[in-house]
Amino acid sequence: MDMTDTAATTIPCEESATGDLKRVLGLKSLIAVGVGLVVSQGIMALMLQGVGTAGIGFIIPLTIAFILALTYVTSFAELSLMFPKAGGFSKYTEIAIGHFPALLGTYSGYVVVAMFALPTELLLVDLLIGSVYPDLFPPMLLGGGVLILFTLLNIVGVDVFAKAQTFLAFTMIVALTLLGLAALTGSSAGAIETKAIWAEWNPTGFGVFALVTLAIWGFVGAEFICPMAEECKAPEKNIPRSMFFSVTIIFAVFVVYCMGALYYVPAAELIDNPLPHLKYAVAVFGDFGLLFIAVAGLTAVCSTVNTTLAAVPRMLYGMAQNGQALPVFSRVHRRFNTPWIAILFMALLVGIPMTLMSGADISQMLISAALCWLLAYLIAHVNVVVLRRRYPRLSRPFKSPFYPWPQLIGSVGILYALFHASPSAEMTLVIYGNAGAVLSLVAIASYFWVKFVMKKKLFSPSPVEKESQ
Repeated sequence: MDMTDTAATTIPCEESATGDLKRVLGLKSLIAVGVGLVVSQGIMALMLQGVGTAGIGFIIPLTIAFILALTYVTSFAELSLMFPKAGGFSKYTEIAIGHFPALLGTYSGYVVVAMFALPTELLLVDLLIGSVYPDLFPPMLLGGGVLILFTLLNIVGVDVFAKAQTFLAFTMIVALTLLGLAALTGSSAGAIETKAIWAEWNPTGFGVFALVTLAIWGFVGAEFICPMAEECKAPEKNIPRSMFFSVTIIFAVFVVYCMGALYYVPAAELIDNPLPHLKYAVAVFGDFGLLFIAVAGLTAVCSTVNTTLAAVPRMLYGMAQNGQALPVFSRVHRRFNTPWIAILFMALLVGIPMTLMSGADISQMLISAALCWLLAYLIAHVNVVVLRRRYPRLSRPFKSPFYPWPQLIGSVGILYALFHASPSAEMTLVIYGNAGAVLSLVAIASYFWVKFVMKKKLFSPSPVEKESQ
């Protein structure tokens, strides 16, 4: 398996006679990557908890989150096509604003996010299967087993689920859409009267707008398409299009999925239940809903875990080669040619928090992860503005439309979401405590690494080899 600092290692690509990767990934394959990274049990549960909190009013934060997603898509598309062979986010940021923000953004936006998000995914699948088939597995066995299985598969390079990424992504999108449509168009004794659904409509309530951070978690990840520039057909067209299509499809599916839940599940049960999607599926499909959601949840978790364990360790590998991470992360397995130490490191980083969590921690951990990821998106917007000013003549196969408005709107929206992340006063201390503690450690480590190991200035940008004329 090739050692690249991208998620593209999870996508099987043909190789030419010279060893270069062929451009075989079309628009559909790229959309599957963008959509597939979002498809997870955590998102399925979090969206329902959001609609349970705000009712039909959840459409407002969902729409705002969609608009913010469109802004980050324009920034990442421009950056990725400016440096199509670079090392990803850390490289864009290193050239724009220096090594310290490059390390801080990459670790917070990807390594820390995996540490927060993957344990919740594994815990959710453990809870889900335990609810559907009680006493089938001891606590933590299934979640821990999934983590160990895909750690080993990534070390040996047998990416079984990665090869089926397109199938899994579109299957999950179809499943969520069918569930939502069945709820919106069906009728049963369990359906809630439409009047009751609209009774709590409050389009100007602050609480509704405060859910933007929760909603935007359902749109993060489309930028994982960007590192595939060397393996896709017509990247200057397909990379921006696939990201725009991905977030648009996700928005449409979530609207149907979330609104349908209000017709069958009382709001209080969506908020308080750690598995609201299980309650939803059973309310709509009856006993068949148990099997439906068990299969859907298990495949979603396997896909998410496998993709993350393939992508993030390779980011660490690429950073180690650039002197931005511990040199040990650049070691590859002699037989399988995979970054096995980086993979094991990420598995431990995921496994330890999982053993300390409970079902009550799921929403808190996912929102904490969203905070960290939003910081990376804010840096991406800054990168675009800085590079436009510093290198106005540098070749840009894709230019963010209406510049600088997407970057300004995106930055303001992200700052608002960062300061209003908690959906309730009870969760505020935990959410900001989780994110703040980890980000502080990352910032301190990044400072010492850049200053004393790399011996570089914190905010001194690296030069571009040649500016296009």
